[in-house]
Amino acid sequence: MILYVNGDSHTAAAECVNAHAFACDDSQYWMMQRLPHPDNLVHSWGKLLSQRLSCGFKCDAESASSNDRIIRTTRKWMSENAHNFYKTIMIIQWSTWERQEWLIGDEYYQLNASGIDDVPESHQQQYKEFVANIDWDAVTKDWHEKIWQFHLELDELGIKHIFFNGNNDFAKITDQKDWGSSYIGPYDSEATFNSVISKKCDTVSPTSWHYGPDGHRVWAQYMTKYIVTNKLVS
Repeated sequence: MILYVNGDSHTAAAECVNAHAFACDDSQYWMMQRLPHPDNLVHSWGKLLSQRLSCGFKCDAESASSNDRIIRTTRKWMSENAHNFYKTIMIIQWSTWERQEWLIGDEYYQLNASGIDDVPESHQQQYKEFVANIDWDAVTKDWHEKIWQFHLELDELGIKHIFFNGNNDFAKITDQKDWGSSYIGPYDSEATFNSVISKKCDTVSPTSWHYGPDGHRVWAQYMTKYIVTNKLVS
């Protein structure tokens, strides 16, 4: 069996055992660019879960990732691994609803509403307008529908999958869908990654959203119980 995971910094285990979000933040791993720092990834919930399930592990998560990027890179992996669908369990952690991915030239940029993202000068005004005009209700509804369609796509392909929310949720959505066991509490603000772990663990610092090894162990245990209870592995 193969455990495939994707997401943002929560799945990339940013700051888990060191202060780095990206491998390139550490000079000895500069060639790995925006991949998770290897010392953090080994303590990530995904790696721990793969060990609990005694299966292979592939992580495509990237800190600061948008949901656009998560779906794009997941589809890329799918296009290269159709022969492995029957033995894959896919777990996707969704990022915040306002983030976007912009392709500028031949480089992808992950943008959020902070107003401090680094974009080429040619797109700085467009970025300012993006930040100023965020409509949270609209982006929440938009991503609810996009994720639903992706769920249907995975179902059609016969890929076992579990979705969960990182920080945001769909609690205000009125057009709720029946996801079966494929989405952990999509409409429950208490079922997000952050909400579950914060009840038991502190972040690595008062100004961080990220958790250390104890937090990742909590989520790995939580996911193991969910998978076993819903009979998602044989």
